[in-house]
Amino acid sequence: MPAELALSGQFDKFDFAGFIKRQARDVREPEIIEAAKALRQQYKKVAAVGYCYGGWAVFRLGAKEHNPPLVDCISTGHPSLLTKQDIDEVAVPVQVLAPEHDDIYTPELKAHTLATIPTLNVEFDYHHYPGIEHGAFVRGDEKKPGERKAMVDAKNAVVAWFNQFLH
Repeated sequence: MPAELALSGQFDKFDFAGFIKRQARDVREPEIIEAAKALRQQYKKVAAVGYCYGGWAVFRLGAKEHNPPLVDCISTGHPSLLTKQDIDEVAVPVQVLAPEHDDIYTPELKAHTLATIPTLNVEFDYHHYPGIEHGAFVRGDEKKPGERKAMVDAKNAVVAWFNQFLH
């Protein structure tokens, strides 16, 4: 997505259908898995963070099918293309940064996340950002009330989460 569209929140002007076709999960997942395997061979501890489109990917990296785990923990902010199955199958500590207003990480998916992850025997950290919308954690628009603070708070939350599992 061109930065100017993301920064201005003009998501309606972006060709999401074309992006999804070119960057489909079945196209990108094998590449992401191989990259994580390479990192795991090189480093004792590995974490993954995924905002927006990267949300589904970090859940896949943390899936129970990977034994030993590809990553030690994951964090996601305003995830896109995340499915209930992705949530059901996570097996590593999970952090979720959730804006209140998000047509992609829907109230239904949020409820499923909150109902499911605590039953999976993994550490779970959920942050709700009232009044904040999808994309805020990468935009940090000072003109939108609370967005810059949400971006900084989310960054600090991810750093603290990773420090907990990587040190």
